[in-house]
Amino acid sequence: MSICHEADLPAYFPEMAAALGAAYALAERVADAVPLLMQALAQATAMQRVDDMVLCCLSLGEAHLLAGRQAYALRLLGDIAARREPPEAAPAADHYRQALARAEILGMRPLQAHCHRGFGTLYARIGQREQAHAALSTAVELYRAMEMSLWLPQAEAALAQMA
Repeated sequence: MSICHEADLPAYFPEMAAALGAAYALAERVADAVPLLMQALAQATAMQRVDDMVLCCLSLGEAHLLAGRQAYALRLLGDIAARREPPEAAPAADHYRQALARAEILGMRPLQAHCHRGFGTLYARIGQREQAHAALSTAVELYRAMEMSLWLPQAEAALAQMA
């Protein structure tokens, strides 16, 4: 990873960080794994590198599970089911519901926003436009309130497609 930084090769960072983050998680160094994987996922998302996003999500899901953060793992399961071809709508919605319920109980507002975005994306894929609009609107409101500038434009763009 230091070579990526020193040689100014940001395209390789998500892949290297995903591998290192997975190693940290397996070594039960979750406090090191999660921030690194979140940074890698954000960079892979910004560069629209789907393969790297998948690597980061898988490693991040495992790290959250090892850390006892089942709500994040449930959201990841929802994302996986929602992105299948064709989408597995019922399991995806069930996982999002469970993750959202836990996030609300625990006051995990960023996760709540991500769950609403997941619902919105799922509903849009299966043609439920009204539900998609409502879920994405909620996600946009939460992202704005928390000033989550990485995720806000994505949610706004998905919402604009519903108009």
